[in-house]
Amino acid sequence: MTDSEGSGKLARPDGESLAYKRDIPAAPAGPTGLVWLGGFKSDMTGTKATALAGWAAASERAFLRFDYFAHGASSGDFAQATVGRWLDDAETAFDRLTQGPQILIGSSMGGWIALLLALTRPERVKALVLIAPAPDFTEELMWKGFSDEVREVLMKEGVYRRPSEYDEEPYEITMKLIEEGRDHLLLGNDIALTMPVRILQGMADADVPWSHAMRLVEKLTSRDVEIHLSKAGDHRLSTPEDIARLTETVARLLARVENR
Repeated sequence: MTDSEGSGKLARPDGESLAYKRDIPAAPAGPTGLVWLGGFKSDMTGTKATALAGWAAASERAFLRFDYFAHGASSGDFAQATVGRWLDDAETAFDRLTQGPQILIGSSMGGWIALLLALTRPERVKALVLIAPAPDFTEELMWKGFSDEVREVLMKEGVYRRPSEYDEEPYEITMKLIEEGRDHLLLGNDIALTMPVRILQGMADADVPWSHAMRLVEKLTSRDVEIHLSKAGDHRLSTPEDIARLTETVARLLARVENR
C-alpha cells in the first residue's frame, strides 16, 4: 500500500517553480528510494517514468520524478535553459524531496544529469541505471555533429531551431546551452564513481549511438559496470520488453545495494 504524496511544486529563488510527483510507501520494502531523471524536452509523464512509478508503488518503494526548468509542468523559458540549471534542479529535488539512500534512473540527457548528481551526492547515491545515456551531448552529439552552416547560425543568431521527430515544433538549441554545457563535460577524463552502474542501450538508436555508451563505460572508474545492448532497440527503449528489462534491472540493483 502506498501513501501518495501526490503532485507539488518547489519554489525556486528566481521565482520559477519545479513540478514534481512523489510517492512514499506507508511501509517501505527497504530503505532505498528511486529518483527518475528524464531526457531533453521530455517530462515526468512519459512512458518509462509512468511505468516505473507503477512498479515502484507495487514494490513499495519511494519514487520521485520531476520536470526540469522549462520542461513539462515546471515554469521557465527554454531559451534560458542550461545543463547547469537542470543539474541544480536535480540537486534541489534530491535534497528537498528524498531521504536516505537512492538509486538514480536517468534517460538520455537524464543519464548525464544522473552522473553529475552522483558525483555531488556520492554518500546517498547507491547505484545508477542509465538508459541510452547522453553525457556531454551538447558538445559530442550536437556541436561536433552540426554542419558549418548550423554553427554559423548559432554563433550569429544565438539559436538554431532543430527539427525533431518527437515534437511538431522544432527544438530551440541555443548557443548558451552549448557554451554552458562545456562546464559540465565528463568524457574527457575518468569519471570517479564507485557505485554499481547499469546501462541499457539500443544499437538502433539514431540519437545516441551505442558507441557513446561504450565510451562512458570506459571512463567510469567503478568496476561494477554492466551494459545491455539491444540490437533492435531505438532511443526510446519504451516497448513492453524494454520496460520489463528496466524494472528487472532496478529490482536486481535494489537487492544488490541492500544485501551487501
